[in-house]
Amino acid sequence: MSRPAVFLDRDGVINEAIVRDGKPFSPRSLDELVVLADAPAALALLGRAGYALVVVTNQPDVARGAQQRATIDAMHARLRAELPLDAIYSCFHDDADDCACRKPRPGLLLDAARDLDLDLAQSFMVGDRWRDIAAGAAAGCRTVFVDHGYTERRPSEFDHRVTSLAEAATWITSQ
Repeated sequence: MSRPAVFLDRDGVINEAIVRDGKPFSPRSLDELVVLADAPAALALLGRAGYALVVVTNQPDVARGAQQRATIDAMHARLRAELPLDAIYSCFHDDADDCACRKPRPGLLLDAARDLDLDLAQSFMVGDRWRDIAAGAAAGCRTVFVDHGYTERRPSEFDHRVTSLAEAATWITSQ
């Protein structure tokens, strides 16, 4: 029997994004990977409520040659060790690759739903950028926008707006 999930963007949702000139960037090393203070409790709340917890993250710096896949894998191993995550799905492509997995396309969510037997119609996508919200909507999930006030394109539509993962978890579990 399918179960619902909360899909989570990585940078800016469960770990700190590196913000430069108002725009978020991924941490470049394990030293820069800092789990947000509210993430463990928020994820525990969602897990107790019966949601699968699945990170879906674009990591285009691998395709651009600016990041090593081994570094990303080490970051994800650390996140899996520190947080109650069921899975992490990553897209290592850039926009030019025109893949199905790079958000705003829903490929990562669809793959996870197939692999983990998840009910997309009962699931949520939590993200801090327009691509996250668009991918969640395209997959048939409800969407929660974590608004950090970045100076970049914002999502045009979402189901709920919050300023932290803790707020997102509280709202999701009240639905």
